[in-house]
Amino acid sequence: MLWSATRRYFVAGLVAFAPIGITFWAIAWIIERLDNLLLPGVISWFFPGAEHPIDLPPLVGALFTFLVILLSGVFVRHFFGGELVRGWERLLARVPVARSIYHGIKQLFESIVAGGRTSSFNTVVLVEYPRKGLWALAFTTGDSRGAMGKAFPGEQMVNCFVPTTPNPTSGFYLLIPKQEIREIDLTVEDAFKVIMSAGLVTPGVTDGVTAAVPATTTDA
Repeated sequence: MLWSATRRYFVAGLVAFAPIGITFWAIAWIIERLDNLLLPGVISWFFPGAEHPIDLPPLVGALFTFLVILLSGVFVRHFFGGELVRGWERLLARVPVARSIYHGIKQLFESIVAGGRTSSFNTVVLVEYPRKGLWALAFTTGDSRGAMGKAFPGEQMVNCFVPTTPNPTSGFYLLIPKQEIREIDLTVEDAFKVIMSAGLVTPGVTDGVTAAVPATTTDA
């Protein structure tokens, strides 16, 4: 009985505090990377003779990185920064490998960050993958156009991204006929919860945290 009670309370504590700890760890990891992204290099450039790097408080480097990106956006939108970007793009267009990488990354960021241009990126669907009878959550990224669309005359194909579990940042790009896509009433956030938990977290069902906490009963 002691082992059973210990196990129940340990699981309850793990479910309650592990997500909080991992979340704080992820935020701290991101802040640490942002802190060391630009500001230390700028300081070493201005003070090349410094024997030891300046010990900066947390968030200072992250704030500096944010301000640099913000001012870069103002520069591009309202000054001649746009011309510099277009000149850089023309230069990269002459390098076969670099132009493919650059344009692919640029289109990805425009789809994710810009938003508003198309709502299809935020659509969660079900697709039969990796074979008939098996279904996977996927995100649509728009109708196929250009050469991809012309490869299927008379058929409307949809660009889909099928993420992997538990790491949804990797996955597979699929071209799927529109009539073979099944709609599902899930937000992108809820879909990520399902994918990252391998189905253990199901939106619309009683929260697994509540179910995992042991009831206050008296052990016999």
